[in-house]
Amino acid sequence: MDFSLTEDQRAFADTAAALFGDHCTDDALRAHDVGDAPYMQAAWRDAVQAGLHGVIVPEEAGGLGLGMTDLMPVLQAQGRALALVPLWEHALATAALARFSGAAHEALAAQAAAGEALLMLCLADVNASRGLGLTLQSQAGGWRLQGRVGAVPLAAYATRVLLPAQADDGVRWAVVDPARMTQVSGRTQHHLAVADLSTDGLDLSEGDVLPPEALAWAEPHAIAALAALQLGVTERQLERTVEYVSQRKQFGRPIGSFQLVAGQLADGWIALEALRSSLWQVVYRLDAGLGVQAQALALRVQACDCGHRTGHTAQHVHGGIGVDITYPIHRHLYWSRALNAALGGSEAHLERLGDWLAEHDRLGWKYDLPEDAKDL
Repeated sequence: MDFSLTEDQRAFADTAAALFGDHCTDDALRAHDVGDAPYMQAAWRDAVQAGLHGVIVPEEAGGLGLGMTDLMPVLQAQGRALALVPLWEHALATAALARFSGAAHEALAAQAAAGEALLMLCLADVNASRGLGLTLQSQAGGWRLQGRVGAVPLAAYATRVLLPAQADDGVRWAVVDPARMTQVSGRTQHHLAVADLSTDGLDLSEGDVLPPEALAWAEPHAIAALAALQLGVTERQLERTVEYVSQRKQFGRPIGSFQLVAGQLADGWIALEALRSSLWQVVYRLDAGLGVQAQALALRVQACDCGHRTGHTAQHVHGGIGVDITYPIHRHLYWSRALNAALGGSEAHLERLGDWLAEHDRLGWKYDLPEDAKDL
């Protein structure tokens, strides 16, 4: 079997690598860190102009109508460059509106696909152990939204945000104008503008609340997107670490020649390749319309663990310079932490995966076959 990218997928990946590489030199990233820009706006404008934001948006909404397999190399390139742009959030929010909102937000989805509106999607509170901070109450002619959600990315700059809220029939996405909610602005460790949003009662129309199946579609897509970013961040982090330990000498030898250092980095590469394999399995299943619940949970855990362990290993072998924020390697660790927070950590989702496995006696290639073929 040939697992290489197609010509079109390679073109997307090369475009993203060149675009983000131009905007995300070490000097440019340092300038963003000390500035007050909410995100890398020039890089985002160029990404929209190149059409990267519309890869998975349906054609009828103005996008390219491609799959997650085509988006993954773009997100990996973004992660490698540490390009602080709202690519996956905008793409998934636009695709979710186009798929599930019907005519209610048809014009908004078209504007987002054209790059004329910024949409954001907040995954952080989904499956949080404390429960969702927002609730939806059905009322005549629509819904009433109440509660609080923390650290919504670019909430002050988005045209609309998709927020998870607990309704009587499950978790739903509420399509909200953030200007209608109370905002408390902040900034993440990796220098992205966020805001806490709260409301004592916000009336929404029927079309402003997506059906429950929208969450089942969006959550595994978001997990795959975050894992692809983690793959890119970690891959480049390890490459830079290998470059460093090949040059840094101690006792007259490059420290990369020490058995302990070489073993630690080898463990990092093994974790990275395991993450890559799991990621591509998930995106294949998403594009093929196959069940993905267990695979997405496993990917979630692997992305968190790979980013955490490899990130700290890279910092450790850099020695004192690893904690110097004027040296670029720390940014990869900050990104990994931010991605882990967005993914929701590993332990709770590992428990969910264990529960799923306990309730299902088949997993693997036969699990997807028709019933009359499973005895083959």
